[in-house]
Order: sequence, then C-alpha cells, then structure tokens
Amino acid sequence: MAKILIVDDSSLSRKIMRSILETEGHEVLEANGGLAALERYFIDHPDLVLIDLAMPDMQGTEVLTKLREMDEKARVIIASADAQDLTQRAVKAAGALGYITKPFAPEAVLEQVNQVLVTGPQL
Repeated sequence: MAKILIVDDSSLSRKIMRSILETEGHEVLEANGGLAALERYFIDHPDLVLIDLAMPDMQGTEVLTKLREMDEKARVIIASADAQDLTQRAVKAAGALGYITKPFAPEAVLEQVNQVLVTGPQL
C-alpha cells in the first residue's frame, strides 16, 4: 500500500485519519505543522500528503506550494472544516489533487485517497 503523510496540528485529527488509512493497509507518517511536514517529506518521500488547511505555523496552501516547489509531482489532498465550493476550487487551483471535509467520513477519505493514488499527479 501507500506511504501517506498526515499534516495537522490537531493530534485528534491525526489519530482519526491514521485509523481510517491503516484499515486499508497504508503506512502512515505524521507531522504536527508545516515546517515538520516539509522536513518529513524531504526525508521520507511519501506517496501522498494530507494537509490541514488551517494550522498555526503555516497555512495548508503554503505547505502545498512549498511541497510542489520541492517536488512538482507531489500528490496532495487538503483537509478542512470549510466545505465551501470557493475554498475547494482555490486549493485545487493551488495544486491540490483532492479536498476532504471535516469531520472525516471514512468512505469519503478513502475514496479521495484511492482516486489520487490511482490517477497520480496532474501536471
């Protein structure tokens, strides 16, 4: 299965996402903020990164931009409690390949993850 990095300042959100992903056999890595995520990505080269949109040290879109600068093929899904179409379109325009809303619905998370893993980066 895939190696997936979860980036969220909430340990509860990371725990919930980890449990969803591990049921499908994915290897899960964690980072509690943007800077830690960039370092973890550089070291571990995960297949997919799930990033919370709102974090104290860096916004999810900023992390996304920096990841894409490091690796233009980085596969990123943004997670947020903001379900507005405008927000979803903005993060996809910034390079995210998917968008997951909180609270996490396991079926929706796995659908997005599997879709992005199958289709790969859109360049």
